Amino acid sequence: MGLKENRIDGYKRHVDTLRGPSGDPFGREEQPPVQRRSLGTKKLTVCALLAAVALILSYIEFLLPINVGLPGIKIGLANIAVLLALYYLGAQYALYVNIARVLLAALLFGNLSSALYALAGGLVSLGVMVLLKKTGRFSSVAVSAAGGVFHNLAQVAVAALVTSTPGIFGYFPVLMLAGVIAGVFNGAVCILIMRKLR
Repeated sequence: MGLKENRIDGYKRHVDTLRGPSGDPFGREEQPPVQRRSLGTKKLTVCALLAAVALILSYIEFLLPINVGLPGIKIGLANIAVLLALYYLGAQYALYVNIARVLLAALLFGNLSSALYALAGGLVSLGVMVLLKKTGRFSSVAVSAAGGVFHNLAQVAVAALVTSTPGIFGYFPVLMLAGVIAGVFNGAVCILIMRKLR
């Protein structure tokens, strides 16, 4: 085999190495283990940053409560970070952000009772948002609005269970409207942020 044939053979082996097991020269179908680990590290880093942002937003809302004359009504600014995690990182990382935000907020400026209500609302609302997002038929604003409604529904259910007062559900229509308004606001902010990031 001559020098030319050796060069061609070496070039073919180099191309096959770049293509990897999937045959895709850009590695879109299957990434090497090193690249997968790097991507996972990046996701965890962004997840940690979003959890910190969610905690900061929770603290701002704690310091500057919006008083509309009705108890239990909040904008839920921390849900913006959860939405970003859901759309950029996936449901698993959104769950991490949600749980970290609830536990840290309860530890720093809350209590066990607030953690129980926030965790119930956060988990239920996230579950609903994940399901709606998977359908691909709803915008992030609609997904956020549904999350706001079910967040309040879960908290009312916990309150009724803890206090043994089913009549609390009579207050839910007000909380449902508040959840829609807050969810639309958070979803709109999320869209603006995603456009800037793109």
